[in-house]
Amino acid sequence: MVVGDFPIELDTLVVGAGPGGYVAAIRAAQTGQKVTIVDKGALGGVCLNVGCIPSKALIQAGHRYEHAQGAEELGITSEKVSVDFAKVQEWKGSVVNKLTSGVEGLLKGNKVDIVKGEVYFVDKNTVRVMDEKNSQTYTFKNVILATGSRPIELPTFKFSDRVLDSTGALNLKEIPERMVVIGGGYVGTELGTAYANFGTKVTILEGTKDILGGFEKQMTSIVKKRLKKKGVEIVTEAMAQGVEETKDGVKVSYEVKGKTETIDADYVLVTVGRRPNTNDIGLEQAGVELDERGLVKIDKQCRTNIDNIYAIGDIVVGPPLAHKASYEGKIAAEAIAGEKSEIDYNGIPAVVFSDPELASVGYTEQEAKDAGIDIKASKFPFAANGRALSLNDSDGFVKLITRKEDGLVIGAQIAGPNASDMVAELGLAIEAGMTAEDLALTIHAHPTLGEITMEAAEVAMGSPIHIVK
Repeated sequence: MVVGDFPIELDTLVVGAGPGGYVAAIRAAQTGQKVTIVDKGALGGVCLNVGCIPSKALIQAGHRYEHAQGAEELGITSEKVSVDFAKVQEWKGSVVNKLTSGVEGLLKGNKVDIVKGEVYFVDKNTVRVMDEKNSQTYTFKNVILATGSRPIELPTFKFSDRVLDSTGALNLKEIPERMVVIGGGYVGTELGTAYANFGTKVTILEGTKDILGGFEKQMTSIVKKRLKKKGVEIVTEAMAQGVEETKDGVKVSYEVKGKTETIDADYVLVTVGRRPNTNDIGLEQAGVELDERGLVKIDKQCRTNIDNIYAIGDIVVGPPLAHKASYEGKIAAEAIAGEKSEIDYNGIPAVVFSDPELASVGYTEQEAKDAGIDIKASKFPFAANGRALSLNDSDGFVKLITRKEDGLVIGAQIAGPNASDMVAELGLAIEAGMTAEDLALTIHAHPTLGEITMEAAEVAMGSPIHIVK
């Protein structure tokens, strides 16, 4: 401790200002706690600054460019459409800035103190916060850890100007002619799709048998069909071996079916997962237990093995989703306030902003069967929906997973346009304990994509109107 570093006493400290941390801080303040939030980076964390938001902005810009090319089947053609990529990046930045400044306003509006710096634990009630010039000690009654995660760097693919992580891929100054994407998960698929829409020749190298491994094959097959239409090459069961950087690009080597192949590109994007930010912050000094993957062990109230220390988001078990982190942040804040809130992951949706979008909530068909639940799986296609046909975007389906004995909705999967928005109704159905009949009796406006949910519910009841039973 530096001379004159008198400890500042805090009520609740939140470490990390991403979508988990800042939401936890606001909810804690709403319950009457005096809250301080600390982060070494920009407010909003990875999600708002270099993740969810800028990637969706880039994806949207890519869609706009693709659509501007015209659609001959609709009688629309275009002679020349150009992209000013610097302006695309400028617009993307403006979206990010609006949201990050909004987060600052929300924190201040809820009387949350904001501190910049790096945190290091001294013990279970004390941290030291350091910036470039100063070190200050804080003591606290309770702390919520929301330090997030970072991209995994492969030993043979060290990040550089040409070997990119997701942040680097989002901030390119030009549209590449060729790009190799290592990893066909949601990040690789989303960013690969965005650049393919801009005209980049994209090759996805995936080590397993299929891309988007967390989703059912009948869903991913639709995405693969669209990717191939965009000129994207997908190589599965391909193990990336190394990269040779040249003056103008990269040469990537990979092994597939026992044979070594090479491919030239302008850039290689590495998206093989994320690592929790639980090292180098002194958690061992506080006695916090981690599992073998470096994740913090928590109970149903996000409490660690140390009673006054809570953990949320990417540093605990579960998918690294921003909305999961926000949900857990509220639970942790309410638990500190003495409320009985507990986590229940069954209603947390997973979404991929691919083309078309994919969304899943609750049980999949296979998960329900593995759990020994007697279920009925009921599908309704976008191709039988008037709105989807009028959008000229009718690939995909909605699938409901209902319990046979009473029609209770326990899961749903969507592949199709606006799946990311449509899944909310189905998440509500699961959370509220609704049945297929409840959904079928809910009058949906016509013509809308939302009607597909109603139609799938009617399939579950055995009385569909717009497909032959």
